Amino acid sequence: MASDNTKEVLTDLSPVLKLYKDGTVERLFGSPHVPPSPDDPATGVASKGLNISPVLQARLYLPKLTEPNQKLPVLVYYHAGAFCLESAFSFLDQRYINILAAEANALIVSVEYRLAPENPLPIAYEDSWTALQWVASHLTENPGIEKEPWLTEHGNFSKIYIGGDSAGGNIVHNILLRAGAEPLPGDVKIVGGFLSHPYFWGSKPLGSEIKEEIEQSLLYKIWLFVYPSVPGGIDNAMINPFVEDAPSLSGLGCSRLLVCLAEKDPLTSRGILYVETVKKSGWNGEVEMVEVEGEDHCFHVLNPETEKAKDLIKRLASFISL
Repeated sequence: MASDNTKEVLTDLSPVLKLYKDGTVERLFGSPHVPPSPDDPATGVASKGLNISPVLQARLYLPKLTEPNQKLPVLVYYHAGAFCLESAFSFLDQRYINILAAEANALIVSVEYRLAPENPLPIAYEDSWTALQWVASHLTENPGIEKEPWLTEHGNFSKIYIGGDSAGGNIVHNILLRAGAEPLPGDVKIVGGFLSHPYFWGSKPLGSEIKEEIEQSLLYKIWLFVYPSVPGGIDNAMINPFVEDAPSLSGLGCSRLLVCLAEKDPLTSRGILYVETVKKSGWNGEVEMVEVEGEDHCFHVLNPETEKAKDLIKRLASFISL
């Protein structure tokens, strides 16, 4: 029996998160929220917060302009965090996106999709699609949409990209499939998407994996925790795009794809399979893969100052700014 001063744990997903029986959530990993900055001292990038809807927010990043009416590529970015951690407003994400915006010379919309367990999946997917629709709506004459001046004045809507790390990479995959089937406002097209260390999992072992280890893994448990009502469990196509009834990857709604992986990341074998599956699908686009030796999951977000992190961020930037 728990004492009065000790809350009883309902779900323990250490070192990620604990859910208590009274409904409170203790997030065990993450970085503190930081305010936006009109002029980041390290990069010169300006950032500000915005409301896309009453329940959906984002942080917008604008690099230093070389001319007043300069048009820039637009990246809609989805952060990492296993659908239950981190934030578009966190220190780690602000530092990373400032660097990426400056390196790519791109306008970036970092989406504050709602997190599980308070807002279980598929809410994050819906928020992510809503944010992309909102960006695309800046090309339309819709009086019901309050336009964001940075986007209307500096966004190049023929160069729309989406990208994400970890859970954000998973979101990118699912958004690209939706964009391939459902038009965006103004018939805006996504030029390219990057999936960095994407969160894909499944019941079938790959390579040296053992089935029992897969089922006991945190990656398995987190998915069922963040999406408790998911049809098909860990073999739902949103987390396992390789199952028989998954939508064909030939339907990805962009023309360029970049998949970034890290040698020591347990998700890498599925990232490699994803690239192979895209190539075999008949998708009419260009797919590239980068695997960084000796590094682990999201190393470039956690420490963007290492040489390998700088190289990867430059690779992402060149993909966006091409």
